[in-house]
Amino acid sequence: MLNFNTINIVFIALLIGMIGYHFFYNIPVFAFIILLLAYLSFLFYGSYNVRSNFYLRTISAAHTTFRQIAISFDDGPAPLYTPQILQILKEHQVKAAFFCIGKRINENEALLKQVYDEGHLIGNHSYSHDLWFDLFSAQKMNRDLQMMNEAMYKVTGVKPCLFRPPYGVTNPNLKKAIEKNKFIPIGWSVRSMDTAAKDAKKLLAKVTGSLKPGAVVLFHDTSKATVDMLSAFLQEVKRNGYEIVRLDKLLNLEPYA
Repeated sequence: MLNFNTINIVFIALLIGMIGYHFFYNIPVFAFIILLLAYLSFLFYGSYNVRSNFYLRTISAAHTTFRQIAISFDDGPAPLYTPQILQILKEHQVKAAFFCIGKRINENEALLKQVYDEGHLIGNHSYSHDLWFDLFSAQKMNRDLQMMNEAMYKVTGVKPCLFRPPYGVTNPNLKKAIEKNKFIPIGWSVRSMDTAAKDAKKLLAKVTGSLKPGAVVLFHDTSKATVDMLSAFLQEVKRNGYEIVRLDKLLNLEPYA
């Protein structure tokens, strides 16, 4: 299995072998540079592919033949679009997962309470969602995740067990913070890229064309394009014979502590 530990073992073995070979046959410097670049490429791939399980096992879909999927929204609660999304979900009787940013809870406590009271799942998406979050120390990440849990507990009386990494990026420090807090890391199998989408019809076609049994779809409740296409998406999903179930039900996970 391709993961951080096995890659380290392989590259250390290759490096030792090349150094030993170098004493007898004088390997060019660029060969060592190529090895280093290859190693860094694997680290980059593992960090930015949330489904790679490179640093830690991330649950990104359900292994099932049943035509069931789950939908999720990142980066809220957002006063501009989250209420509209909640209304659309209510009209279609659909339950979703909202991976929320802790610092946005303080000014939107009533909105977070509404998400929870209407039966949607709330997960931890960090407190700060800082641009440099991936460079935080394990200790700083740990505190950041705890602050999000505390902010949510203040409003709902429960703490999330499910965590989605900011930007979908993982690394050894985040693994330590996740394990310390006993989170279950959650990814996705369908990334809508809705934060960059301008055309709701194209977004609809892209996402519906990627659905498979057990899919976990990633949206953002900060995206106008998502609001504009959500109702049509829910209708299209059902026309294609899929049932939308809440994320914890699809993955058979305990959502709160």
